[in-house]
Amino acid sequence: MSPHHGAPAPASCLFVNPAAPRRAGFQRDCGALFAQLRVADGAESASELLAQQPADLLVLDLERFEIGIDLAALGQLVAQRAGAPVLVLCPFTNARWLPALMAHGPLDYAIGPFGPGELQPQVAARLAQGFTGAPAPGPVEVELASLLAVRSEAQQALAEADDSIRFGERLCVALQGWPGVLHAAMFQLHEGGDLRLEAQHGAAGLDLAAILGRAERLLQSPLRHAFPGLLAAASGEPALLDALDKAGEPELAQALHARGVQMVLGVPIPASGPGAPRGSLCLLFGHARPFSRAELGAFADLAQLAAFGLRMAEMMRESEELLGRVTQLATLDALTGVANRRHGEYLLEQEIKRARRYRLPLALIAFDIDRFRNINDAYGHPVGDVALRTVADTVRALLRSSDALVRSGGEEFQVIAPHTSAIDGLKLAEKLRAAIEQAEIPGCDHLTVSLGVAQLGELENGDSLAVRVNAALARAKRAGRNCVELAMQ
Repeated sequence: MSPHHGAPAPASCLFVNPAAPRRAGFQRDCGALFAQLRVADGAESASELLAQQPADLLVLDLERFEIGIDLAALGQLVAQRAGAPVLVLCPFTNARWLPALMAHGPLDYAIGPFGPGELQPQVAARLAQGFTGAPAPGPVEVELASLLAVRSEAQQALAEADDSIRFGERLCVALQGWPGVLHAAMFQLHEGGDLRLEAQHGAAGLDLAAILGRAERLLQSPLRHAFPGLLAAASGEPALLDALDKAGEPELAQALHARGVQMVLGVPIPASGPGAPRGSLCLLFGHARPFSRAELGAFADLAQLAAFGLRMAEMMRESEELLGRVTQLATLDALTGVANRRHGEYLLEQEIKRARRYRLPLALIAFDIDRFRNINDAYGHPVGDVALRTVADTVRALLRSSDALVRSGGEEFQVIAPHTSAIDGLKLAEKLRAAIEQAEIPGCDHLTVSLGVAQLGELENGDSLAVRVNAALARAKRAGRNCVELAMQ
């Protein structure tokens, strides 16, 4: 934005703020700069004073004003100026005021807070140099071209939106293309209120995790009220720190200054609906400068784009979880949590192929619960369900990670045991039989199982292996139950 250089210094000023101490402070610090200085406690009284006598300069001190309540009235004051000088004193913790007031007319701004003796030089410099006027055509065209280039590259980052970290890294690369940006970062709020530094990109040796002392749980950081990136994510309001010492954290200011940072902007990433922001975008600049309305609007647009990308990543994650749940429902037995019959047939075929390829032994163990119908008749189906789950849990505790337990029927199960010979299969079956016999079954007496064991033959398929192992199981039943039989070749 180009100032009116050489314009005469305003002879009169109207200062507006609802707090009497701030009005008195401005009169004390800046009264000597004007031939006439008047003060008002709000937009209504300011409008009345301006109607009685115009002022060369209007100063709006936004401290103590509420944007949700006072924006319309203060915006009307800016509009009524019709381009006459307006200086806005804006707290660094809520830069949302700036684009909102700029929508009503041109203005200049200074970021607070201001320490003793700091405001007077700011006002004096503007009186000497002139105030913000209409933008010159050339710089605006260059500015808009830069904004469009950054926005275009940021939109391309959506291609990585299946993963929030990759999306954040790509977005930070795009944001670093903004004129004057040394470093860009994205903070994201995760479940449980954990704000994390999701991605960053920029100047070599500038690591925000090191400067902030952590990369996670940043809402518990002692710097959450001082660093604009954290402040924007916590409060949902843009934060603009154009002089690092204004945050009141000397060590933070020193660490940033040492890496060439002079100004920091934090912009909240909005949530899809009511509630806390999704996080924030944070831009670190190599020099302090004012932003135009177009730039501030572009920052908000990029934060909205970041929200869209993070929502896409969230939806992708939800879809993957849903797909996993559907797959689980399709492959697992709902009662016992082991593989169902259909998935068991698939697993057996896969292990047969592997055994053939690598010439390894493969054993199949089939077992069922002895006299299970008597348990249901005597104790009821709920106790029968408990018995099935207990048997499944007992067997799973004894199997290797490579083994698979399948519920092949009502009270019938199979164990697919890769790298297992007939002899080793017999040993495993006996171990299972003994463990089940000793298992405590809530609601009923102990139960037993009968088992059959078969080793895969050289030219055998899954169907014939299942026939042989079931025949061995039937022999175990005829032999008196609670025993193990080896299948014949």
